[in-house]
Amino acid sequence: MISNRESARRSRMRKQRHLDELWSQVLRLRTDNHSLLDKLNHVTDCHDRALEEIDHLKQEASALRQMLTDLPIGSPYNNSPSSDQSIIPTSVDLLL
Repeated sequence: MISNRESARRSRMRKQRHLDELWSQVLRLRTDNHSLLDKLNHVTDCHDRALEEIDHLKQEASALRQMLTDLPIGSPYNNSPSSDQSIIPTSVDLLL
């Protein structure tokens, strides 16, 4: 009978240690999860800002291309380009 009681006591102690270890693991995993969520939110914010900047830069590039296209090309003294100028690609042609 005493041996059974001692065995039951050891079993309860093992069970309690296991339960304590599981609770420690739960707390650690919750902390890790919170940290990962914070990192994910930070990366998502950076991604969103990068997409906004890309969109802005695309709009700016388009506006600059349009400005280059609208620039008068040729001699300031002559409105019609010479035959030599029509063969040579312009900076506008290279950008488009």
